[in-house]
Amino acid sequence: MSAVHYIAFLWLLAGSALQAAEAWPMFRGSPALLGVSNSKLSDKPTLLWSFKTGGPVKSSAAILDAHVFVGSHDSNAYCLSLTDGKKLWSYTTADSVDSSPLVLNGKVFIGSVDGFLYALDAKDGHLLWKYKTDDKILGSPNYYKSGDATWILIGSYDFKLHCVDANTGKAVWNFECSNYINGTPAIADGQTAFGGCDGLLHVIGLKDGKQIKEIEAGAYVAASIALDKNRAYFGHFENEFVCIDIPQGKRIWTFHNRDFAYFSSPAVLTDRVLFGGRDKQLHCVKRDDGTKLWSFATRGKVDSSPVACGNKVIVGSDDGRLYMVSLDEGKELWSYDIGQAIDSSPAVADGKIVIGSDDGSVYCFGTK
Repeated sequence: MSAVHYIAFLWLLAGSALQAAEAWPMFRGSPALLGVSNSKLSDKPTLLWSFKTGGPVKSSAAILDAHVFVGSHDSNAYCLSLTDGKKLWSYTTADSVDSSPLVLNGKVFIGSVDGFLYALDAKDGHLLWKYKTDDKILGSPNYYKSGDATWILIGSYDFKLHCVDANTGKAVWNFECSNYINGTPAIADGQTAFGGCDGLLHVIGLKDGKQIKEIEAGAYVAASIALDKNRAYFGHFENEFVCIDIPQGKRIWTFHNRDFAYFSSPAVLTDRVLFGGRDKQLHCVKRDDGTKLWSFATRGKVDSSPVACGNKVIVGSDDGRLYMVSLDEGKELWSYDIGQAIDSSPAVADGKIVIGSDDGSVYCFGTK
């Protein structure tokens, strides 16, 4: 390889690394669902654009290659330009789309309340395949690479976690529990974990779909779980947020603050965990023991899942505001009043924040 070609190769690698760092290709940003972005945000973002759909937007966006992918209650999955919010394409399903898209290898994977998992071409939105479950899908797809194959995991209200081949849409395996699966399965260390409406934390082997462990969660788990270093972090409907050691099968710590449920999924950093509550607060606790570091009060329940981004935290609230809060102290740095509830969670990439609202619009904030 010549010196010129070698330098070009290094630039290509650098560009690929930057693109990976600046992407947000799925719910919570990565398969472990950690909710952490490497992007740098302005201290005072401005509204760059908004796009109006025909129904509430509870789906959280994916961002990849200057495109935004998101679902709406008007039954559509949309692809928008990250630059100006113009619609590039849409695909209509048979019911509402609460699910957040996964964008991978030129495909968009997304679930619908109609019970199907759809694989769409990322370039033009045409249908590649669809996979039928026996009830609605509200959670989002995740993925696992097995040799040369890529498998898509999705939970359904048919009580099953489905594993589907990404290229063909054919079932690889499924795991059945005893109640609805509402959240997105988290993936790390060759296993997947999810909480169910059966009040259990299920840990499943990815290669064969066999249960590795079943651990008492304490109550109905509607939120998605974050996985890191063999620990699971999540909240449930009996007003607790917990950390569970998976190999030991036991609870390490519990955070309880007033009698309100947790629906928000956490952001997990090296030293702290952040999550919203229906007590109208964003909470920050120590990762090792769950001790409270700070809480930030909003005027509505916080079902939106926070994203940690450098020294900032981004989260929406049922009070209709999008908030930027300091990571160290939980002080408000900035907010924007959209006016209607924000159940969607932020997607953060390329210095921009993209989020949906119950007013039916997708909003993008950043630096002009």
